[in-house]
Amino acid sequence: MISRRRFLLGSAGAVVARWPEPAGAQPALETKRIRLLRSASLCWAPQYIADELLRAEGFTEVTYVQFFGGPVSEFLVNGTADISLNFVGPNIVRVDQGDPVVFLAGVHVGCFEVFGTDRLRRIRDLKGKTAGVEALNSADHVFLTSVAAHVGLDPRRDITWVVNPPAESIRLFKEGKIDAALGFPPTPQRLRDERIGHVLVNSAVDRPWSQYFCCLVTASREFVRRNPVATKVAVRAILKATDLCAQEPERAARALVAGGYTSAYERALQIMKELPYGRWREYDPEDTLRFYALRLHEAGMIKASPQRIIAPATDWRFLNDLKKELKG
Repeated sequence: MISRRRFLLGSAGAVVARWPEPAGAQPALETKRIRLLRSASLCWAPQYIADELLRAEGFTEVTYVQFFGGPVSEFLVNGTADISLNFVGPNIVRVDQGDPVVFLAGVHVGCFEVFGTDRLRRIRDLKGKTAGVEALNSADHVFLTSVAAHVGLDPRRDITWVVNPPAESIRLFKEGKIDAALGFPPTPQRLRDERIGHVLVNSAVDRPWSQYFCCLVTASREFVRRNPVATKVAVRAILKATDLCAQEPERAARALVAGGYTSAYERALQIMKELPYGRWREYDPEDTLRFYALRLHEAGMIKASPQRIIAPATDWRFLNDLKKELKG
């Protein structure tokens, strides 16, 4: 048996060796401590696999704070965490409410899938039906609201939202007591394997959702202001880990098992292969913010225009530098 640290260090070494460091000496990190979030969703894999990459970049204290749900921005703003992947929709809602956080880079697309019972053939059939969500303004609620608004529904009036913990929503969906549910990995994979319901939207392959990031790197505005070097280094580690997920899914899946994020290697491998991790260089994260902000504005979930969301809540200078450094 190989220890978790040895395994992840080996993974990190392989990734670090693949890309040369930028010319010139890197400025000293303003802080050598970095705190990230750990959730039940395996689509955040690059954040977890980045552990030893962060250490290789000079961080001596890398901590993962357990995240059980709610707004990621609250953890960032109150100082519980420094930087994290975040679902784009919910963070836009929080920015509209005044949270001082900034988007730094897009990571991947394709993390959510919408399932329906036999009573639904398409998203428009949700009118007058029920959908299970963890909470109003939760990630599943915001994404499903965006999907419904995109086809002309008014999610506030046309859909009855049934609020329950995710496991309870899935149980109700399996029993046919609600009409639709939206899941994040590994839930969609399990539902498909068990042939429970059918997929209405798969954001990994269905347009327009497959053309926009679902998860972006986010940090508090204050952390970025105080620690620009550390911010860039942290984003670099996460994007290197994203490339690892895309190019070596078997290694990424083994790292998730070794790190204790899951015990199911085959399921982790399935997720690594299904999610399009290799597109962070191709897609424009600002287009993603504009797209989702428009959908959420149409649905009445935010008041600000897309530009008023984008202007104060984005900082692409690190991403632009890293696209040149990490050419792939």
